[in-house]
Amino acid sequence: MAVAELDDTAAAELGPLLRDTARVVETLCQPEQTYVCMWSHGPDARKHLHIAVQPVTAEVRAHYGGLRSEQLQARLLADGDEPDVTDVQQFCERARELFRAITDSSNEDRS
Repeated sequence: MAVAELDDTAAAELGPLLRDTARVVETLCQPEQTYVCMWSHGPDARKHLHIAVQPVTAEVRAHYGGLRSEQLQARLLADGDEPDVTDVQQFCERARELFRAITDSSNEDRS
């Protein structure tokens, strides 16, 4: 799968979904930057999409020697550090609440 292969409905949904996801990430993490990037790969050909919405703070960049962009992402993936499961669950709960608020607001705007 590639972005070029999305049907009209999926393509129309992708932009607002990415925007809302970035808003949630920025609200919860207060990063200096939020990276939004996409990979489409499989062992020998494109099979599916990965879309990352990643908060980047000065603290993270400093920890990784000031790396940015794809070099920072590669180092983060290579290090394999994973957050505490409880922290992830708490983040997800807060994110769900914000997504609900965004959805409710969008539905009110359409009315």
